[in-house]
Amino acid sequence: MRIGELADKAGVSTRALRYYEEQGLLRSQRTSSSQRVYEESAADRVRLIQELYQAGLGSRLIVTLLPAIDAGEVGPELLTRLLDERAQIEAKAAVLQDAGRRLDMLIRLATHPDGQSCPSSLDQAVAQDSVSP
Repeated sequence: MRIGELADKAGVSTRALRYYEEQGLLRSQRTSSSQRVYEESAADRVRLIQELYQAGLGSRLIVTLLPAIDAGEVGPELLTRLLDERAQIEAKAAVLQDAGRRLDMLIRLATHPDGQSCPSSLDQAVAQDSVSP
């Protein structure tokens, strides 16, 4: 199938497909007029690539991971890299949860002022709120 057909089938842009090819994530063959042609299985591959990006992985790790997925075996070194990625995601999630608590407190203070003075910090207000009955 041609690049436009693959883009439609996989739900991505042709630009994304070209990028995947540049990164070594996707392969195509070329016609005599240099148009890209993909196998039918390419749509599934593109969806997998999208899922790996959504999991927070970068293209360098994905290009290393895809052959391991194809082989059905992830070696210890690659597993360590995946565990490191997971730890980084967990750390980012914790930072975002803290930011969410601060925003919740700010929204509560803005929508339900209690007449008291403004807290010196949102962290202090969150901490006080968590110990209040």
